[in-house]
Amino acid sequence: MLGNNDYLKQKGCFVKKLNIQLLLTGNELMVGDVIDTNSVMIAQQLMSLGLTVQRKVTVADDIELLIAEIDNISKQADILIINGGLGPTIDDLTAQALAQASNVPLVEHTDALEHLNKWCTLRGAKLDAANLKQAVLPAGVDIIANRVGSAVGFKLQHQQCKVYCTPGVPHELKIMMDEQIIPKIQEKVPTSQHYKVERFQVFGVGESQLQQLINDTFEYWPEAVELGFRAASPLLEVKLTIKQKQDEASLTQCRKMLKQILGDHMLAQVTGTPLTMADYVLAQLKDKKLKITTAESCTGGGIASLLTNIPGSSKAFEAGFVTYSNEMKTQMLDVSAETLSKFGAVSKQVVDEMAKGALEKSGADYVIAVSGIAGPDGGSAEKPVGSVWVAWGNKTKINTHYFCIKANRKYFQKVVATRALDLIRRKLLASTEVPNYLI
Repeated sequence: MLGNNDYLKQKGCFVKKLNIQLLLTGNELMVGDVIDTNSVMIAQQLMSLGLTVQRKVTVADDIELLIAEIDNISKQADILIINGGLGPTIDDLTAQALAQASNVPLVEHTDALEHLNKWCTLRGAKLDAANLKQAVLPAGVDIIANRVGSAVGFKLQHQQCKVYCTPGVPHELKIMMDEQIIPKIQEKVPTSQHYKVERFQVFGVGESQLQQLINDTFEYWPEAVELGFRAASPLLEVKLTIKQKQDEASLTQCRKMLKQILGDHMLAQVTGTPLTMADYVLAQLKDKKLKITTAESCTGGGIASLLTNIPGSSKAFEAGFVTYSNEMKTQMLDVSAETLSKFGAVSKQVVDEMAKGALEKSGADYVIAVSGIAGPDGGSAEKPVGSVWVAWGNKTKINTHYFCIKANRKYFQKVVATRALDLIRRKLLASTEVPNYLI
């Protein structure tokens, strides 16, 4: 018996889709002391199988609440993953709750006890009464080994629902999911089901804007290819998903469509850990054996920080200048006092001189210079809060552009830094496209 009525049509027959639900437990989750990242990781791993979490419930360390939710979810779901509550303390209640929900006694589990003895011996620790609690489990469960931590996981069948109990420690959970739980769940996925997802990083085009571009440009978008978006500020991730092998051609068609309408707004396809804009810029600089410098006022060294966060950045970045005051702009970058007096620090003329001064002082090949009003104070009618001039280029040509970015101070700095880096990225690519944020 499967727990829901969601069907996948496959070669003329219907295959029921697994109903997978999560139960997270812990007072620390309820009061905000700990941010739940475990359910995100579980969902991402299930997604690799073409499966999604149908429902997620978080409860406090309360035995009655846990029992009620275990009973409720087990009546609906095919698979229940319980996360947390396996430790040695009085508020770790998962084993007790599952035993009561399943109407079985708690017993000392031989394999769990052996694991605890080995764990303590390796660390020269004493197996005390508190730790022994982790070996007392519902009768009849099967152990899920934990090769890192002290608490084993366990699994059992309850009301025709497969229940997996997992530790709350993230790296322990990940190993358990990778090595034992995901392979078991994969056995339940029909071999005819094919799941493939392609992700692309985009900058300068928002979700609604991209959706409208697709609607306006293409009469037909294949139904078999699911289009998704994830805003990972400041970049946007666009996702294409298919669930049948026969739809590979449609996936290829949609990938070409995206590249056609996005042009250089598309940074790259994501094949591993997503990159930052600074990653893309440094890769171009290193490939061309070029160096970059920065001259920053309103971003306070934020652009240089983004670059130097990346290992090996010294091959392309040797120096940056943070010139917050007018005096330092003059002293460090040779910005003319007359220019500052006549046009003000937030001006085309000043960022142009900042850029040229930074190139001269550092000997770099490329430069980014920024000067603006991050706020919340300091604006005027002529130069409101959010005003910023950006200069970018090389000794041959310095480009400048004015933006007015209405946002809080932190977000303003992030947007300015990312746009400035993107403009250098495009220059290094010799792109002739005009990015949307310059229009």
